Amino acid sequence: MKETQITSGTYGHTLNATQIFSFDDQWIVYDTRNDDTHIGRTGAIERVHVETGEVQKLYATENQTLYGPGVGAVAWNPVNSNIIFIHGLQNCDSIRPYSMTRRFGAIVDTEKPGVISHAEARSIKEPLVAGGLRGGTHAHSWSADGEWISFTYNDFVIEQLEKSTGGVKDLRTIGVMAPVSMVNVGHEDNENFSGKYFAVVTATVTEHPEPGNDEIERAFDECWIGTNGYQKSNGHHQRRAVAFQGTVRRTDGTQVTEIFVSDIPDDFTKAEEGKPLEGTLSSRPNVPAGLTQTRLTFTEGNKYAGIQGPRVRLRTSPDGSKIYFPMKDDNGIVQLYAVPTAGGKIAQLTQLKYSIQAQFNVSPDGKHLSVVADNSIWLIDSFSNVQERITAGVHNDYAPVGGAIWNKQGNVLAFNRYVGSGDDLFLQIFKIEF
Repeated sequence: MKETQITSGTYGHTLNATQIFSFDDQWIVYDTRNDDTHIGRTGAIERVHVETGEVQKLYATENQTLYGPGVGAVAWNPVNSNIIFIHGLQNCDSIRPYSMTRRFGAIVDTEKPGVISHAEARSIKEPLVAGGLRGGTHAHSWSADGEWISFTYNDFVIEQLEKSTGGVKDLRTIGVMAPVSMVNVGHEDNENFSGKYFAVVTATVTEHPEPGNDEIERAFDECWIGTNGYQKSNGHHQRRAVAFQGTVRRTDGTQVTEIFVSDIPDDFTKAEEGKPLEGTLSSRPNVPAGLTQTRLTFTEGNKYAGIQGPRVRLRTSPDGSKIYFPMKDDNGIVQLYAVPTAGGKIAQLTQLKYSIQAQFNVSPDGKHLSVVADNSIWLIDSFSNVQERITAGVHNDYAPVGGAIWNKQGNVLAFNRYVGSGDDLFLQIFKIEF
């Protein structure tokens, strides 16, 4: 199919893994990285008009250096003009550089460029505050109604304990936030600040999971389930839920990554007795009362156990009934699979000759999935599993980078590809129209 290059500036134009299109499908938002690993040294968020190619700067950091603050991974609210992106702490420098625990979710109203607000509150000293966090959020995703935000999280307080005592570890986990109330901290500075959203972690992790059970030591790369949740096996409709990847220990002690679901209670501001949401200075934050965490996949017996392939976020069908994920088949090729969200057997969707290389995505109507394999973009029919290659295979230097992402109407796919040669290769944005 015909590819159209949208951007051409001699710098990077990195698309997030999700929610790059504006709520009206007129714009695509991106950060100016030319390499996925360079958020800490990247200073700008921009948008490009899908039809005209007009570029507008939405936000630029102050005093940007190689050490921070840095911005990146921007997601557009599906129903309004707000965007959210990773922002390093404003005091990042060579001694205290950008890092996983030194960042936050920054919100900008694209109708008022240049002005940021803190999505979540951050407090790394007492008094810790319920609804606030103590570290860094990233990989933000809006719920389909634009009200809630999911994220992956690393904890600064535990990281410092790990460095000083070694008794605990900063274990990556996930969380959600919603605008139920402003969360205020009593000591505002570049390390501690108030936030617009009430935030909690939504997965329980442990340093020493018992081999052979469902305890996890790392939770990551989550997604919202469905546009309005999913129907559980008992017939109950669960409105808010996230699917995520969790690392467990097999009976022989080796690690494997499986799929889990966290069902979020309607009131997620309440803590279990003796387990404060904000944690303590010697313990990590806790999940809210009423949250249930369920393991969906059990692949230890497979030739290639667990989620395999490139780093991806999970995806679900719009009705929330299925969760999609990559895993190797018995020939060692990374294919796409699905598992029922309410529990059931895993089904293999693709029979590709080439391993999936990047993030896959689901069309808004749920009928197709976009997949990158053999340096090409493919469409997979989610009902018949028919596979269609829609871009030509190219040299590795020019392969699609990241996934191909659908607009809200489902008639445009956007993706990154390097353009140029030698030291003048720059990530540009392309589109395919249907």
